[in-house]
Amino acid sequence: MKNKKKTLLIMAAGSGSRYGALKQFAELGPSKEFLFEYSIYDALKNGFDHIVLITKENYVDELKDYLEKRIPKEIKLDVIPQVTADIPKTNSKKMLREKPWGTAHAVWVAKEYISNYFIVINADDYYGNDAFKSASTFINTNNDLNLFGIVPYQLKETLSEFGTVSRGICEFVDGELKNIREMKTIGYENGSLLNISTRTMLNEHDMASMNFWIFNSTIFSEIEKQFIAFLEKNTLSEKEELLIPDVIQKMIEKKLIKVIPAKECTSWFGVTYAEDKSNAMNTLKELTHNKHYPNPLWKN
Repeated sequence: MKNKKKTLLIMAAGSGSRYGALKQFAELGPSKEFLFEYSIYDALKNGFDHIVLITKENYVDELKDYLEKRIPKEIKLDVIPQVTADIPKTNSKKMLREKPWGTAHAVWVAKEYISNYFIVINADDYYGNDAFKSASTFINTNNDLNLFGIVPYQLKETLSEFGTVSRGICEFVDGELKNIREMKTIGYENGSLLNISTRTMLNEHDMASMNFWIFNSTIFSEIEKQFIAFLEKNTLSEKEELLIPDVIQKMIEKKLIKVIPAKECTSWFGVTYAEDKSNAMNTLKELTHNKHYPNPLWKN
């Protein structure tokens, strides 16, 4: 099995509206590590050799300096900004706004930095070593540029006890992703699990996307096409976003790609709300105590 070059793309430009702060930079590890540092550690352990971090423009230099002092020197590192003014050329009037354009835009801004297979993750989620191992195997064994991958999680593993969550609910048919529906208010109500805003009933064993995607560089041109169409909508509001699941769903409908699960994983946890922080810190402390990670995480 050929060990291909692999890039980890981390999206760390969110505003943390539910958390109340920039949760991707919360010091959660036993030695005050950020949560995404554990994803970097697991990715490097599984053969990834390039890290791309997407963040807000005013954090680029600080984060680059921070990571350069920690990750191994032989690992390529790019820290780049997600700037709202950085959009494809269109015939539409440019909209001035502070809110980022969404996760699809976050991926698109990395187009000049990635030319090989890569995975996309959120900075404020913990995915576990098995997810990166599965993704690495998928990349090493896949030679079809029209085949993408996803590492899904059971919905029950991705909930917060402190409020509703936003998740992409996946429908798989014969091991292939056929539909993904973005739901923004998932939680329990009177003992039932549902998308509260639409009253859609859900099952704890439904499969959810946590934005762990396996792509190759062909995704960039498709995002650009869809992003131009998105920007030229007459009804576009200042809060609308183009999300990765939106792009993938349209590619599936046009039969441009197939998406298959690399492996279902169970070790996810995250910090959707400020109250989740304590649980995350305790989990990382336990993982470190059980020798899954060293303390401190980096020896540099």
